[in-house]
Amino acid sequence: MSGIRTIGILTSGGDAPGMNAAIRALTRTAIFNNFRVKAIFRGYKGLITGEISEFKTQNVSNIIQQGGTILKTARSEEFRTPEGRMLAYETLIREEIDALIVVGGDGTLTGARIFASEFNYPIVGVPGTIDNDIYGTDSTIGYDTALNTIIEAVDKIRDTASSHDRLFFIEVMGRDAGFLALNGAIASGAEAAIIPEIATEVDQLEELIKNGFRKTKNSSIVLVAESEITGGAMHYADRVKREYPEYDVRVVILGHVQRGGSPSAHDRILASRMGNAAIEALIEGQRNIMVGIDNDKVVYVPFNQAIKNDKPLDKELLKVLRTLSI
Repeated sequence: MSGIRTIGILTSGGDAPGMNAAIRALTRTAIFNNFRVKAIFRGYKGLITGEISEFKTQNVSNIIQQGGTILKTARSEEFRTPEGRMLAYETLIREEIDALIVVGGDGTLTGARIFASEFNYPIVGVPGTIDNDIYGTDSTIGYDTALNTIIEAVDKIRDTASSHDRLFFIEVMGRDAGFLALNGAIASGAEAAIIPEIATEVDQLEELIKNGFRKTKNSSIVLVAESEITGGAMHYADRVKREYPEYDVRVVILGHVQRGGSPSAHDRILASRMGNAAIEALIEGQRNIMVGIDNDKVVYVPFNQAIKNDKPLDKELLKVLRTLSI
């Protein structure tokens, strides 16, 4: 840590509400501890091209309530190559950046791990993704806000579903993780959730029909996690139309509306705690770790664990959903 004078900050991958709160916390905690801060724009792409500016306290004023990320984000195919990572390293040396903090999801942390091992460079990760699929932390920045966005949308769709006696399949984000779909279903009073974690175990559509989830209701809502494993909402809607034509089926794909919006109080607090903890980790001499929250306590998770281990989904929640959907 004794050699660290300047800290670089970037956001990468998909944006998530609360990233700006993390940027604010990182910047102000670093300055409080007498570090210089250099903001890197457009993620790893900007690190390669040198889109860098020094940040002071005023640069992060009035951003805690903003969604998205003021540092922008971009995918970088070039950073996936050894040549691209060498260019990124040369930029860090040229800009006299001694340590790097990256805010993002699985792809961001994977890139950080590779880069750190290739150049023996100190990096700390902060998990920011609405999918909540990062091992080693109870929650990721943006997840709570996205969940609330889903609930608001489902509440509105419920009104028209009830008016027309319809079955709605609502597709939510999550890639290969069902956290948004399952918890969104419980919180919105949906009848079921179709998630990738159990897609290979049972025919979820057949199970729904057999359980008679329409017996006592004139409308039904099913949340579906977007995934190649589940096939998405359209896949199940098409199956119902073929196999159960008596149902009037509609599909809603919420898409990127889930990424936007002002972050919830939970995400603002989480991002502030994680940003503060990331700087503290560097002060303590930690490197190549991700900051997480476990049972409301800050923890440091090695990159290898955070990336390689799948975050388990509590399948007891499936029983809760099934019980309450009668």
